[in-house]
Amino acid sequence: MNDTNQCGPLFVGCPNQGDRGVLLARINDLLDRRWFTNNGPLVQEFEQRIADYVGVRHCVAMCNATVALEIASHALGFAGEVIVPAYTFVATVHALQWQGIRPVFADINPATYNIEPGTLEKLITPKTTGIVGVHVWGRACDVEAIETIAAHHHLQVLFDAAHAFGCSYRGRMVGGFGRCEVFSFHATKFLNSFEGGAVTTNDAELAEKLRLMRNFGFSGYDNVIYQGVNGKMTEVCAAMGLTSLEAVDAIVATNCRNYDCYCRFLADIPGVAIIAYDPLEKNNYQYIIVEIDEQASGVSRDGLVTHLHSHGIIARKYFWPGVHRMEPYRTLQPDAGRSLPNTEQVSARVIVLPTGQAVDEVSVAWVCHVIRDFINCGHRPTGNRGTSPR
Repeated sequence: MNDTNQCGPLFVGCPNQGDRGVLLARINDLLDRRWFTNNGPLVQEFEQRIADYVGVRHCVAMCNATVALEIASHALGFAGEVIVPAYTFVATVHALQWQGIRPVFADINPATYNIEPGTLEKLITPKTTGIVGVHVWGRACDVEAIETIAAHHHLQVLFDAAHAFGCSYRGRMVGGFGRCEVFSFHATKFLNSFEGGAVTTNDAELAEKLRLMRNFGFSGYDNVIYQGVNGKMTEVCAAMGLTSLEAVDAIVATNCRNYDCYCRFLADIPGVAIIAYDPLEKNNYQYIIVEIDEQASGVSRDGLVTHLHSHGIIARKYFWPGVHRMEPYRTLQPDAGRSLPNTEQVSARVIVLPTGQAVDEVSVAWVCHVIRDFINCGHRPTGNRGTSPR
């Protein structure tokens, strides 16, 4: 294989798609009904099928996961301070800050990338009202440890499950832990509804509150009984969500194939380690996560990312540099990094590589060839060196 990318540009998060014909038929039907939003039949069907899939009583679909986090946080009565990992997408923390809640940043376990329960006790103050755990890369948090600590201190627990649709924890599907969990169905996610999200819960009273809050607080016509916002999912988004849900098994199979290919092709490259998924749990394999050991590989993570971009491989440095180093948090909490050594080290090593339906074995081979060639040659420009992994 030479150094010309025969695969075209490869992006992290290129959308997965279900059956286009089925999607277009659903869109034609909703156009005929002229019911485009306001809890239409496709949204209701999507909610029921999501609830059935993850094994919970209630699913409340939303226009996106950020709004879902904001509404769920408000419904749970979060106020004052809420503990949250700094190693997450910034929306997790923005959803708190937007409501005047002070995020208290917890460090992560460097082996799991998830919040480290052992750090929680020392972060709890009289102002603490809740804990947000994030299932990073779809690998679930230590749910039991977090819930035990929260119960001891009478705190509410919300899990950000944006990465974790179709994943399990100790044999139970993610979606029913804590008081509620929030999924993302953004275009870049494993299951997408163009744009969307949902809150899942087994608490009927909480579910009713969430439904009121996503629709301005309306209970029937002309009867507002609660403060709310416009967080509704549209029918066209639900159409895409349903179509994606019907393709879940095929998407998992594709992701798993790509993951296995990456594991084979990267196995003997020095300083390159790909994260493992627990074979005893259900996984969506949506994220190809590689850590670069600069000393062992002889190259920098950032240098490798730049090199990949120059070859049309748009890898990402999630979640660099950590939310605590983004605004407004770096101004509000300038010393936060001192208590987050694992977050800082992990965010400086991670690369996310392309996968999903837009990526095949040839594409994976190309990505791994570019990585191998760059590491073999250090920082020097490469010509037609290196060979494609077989």
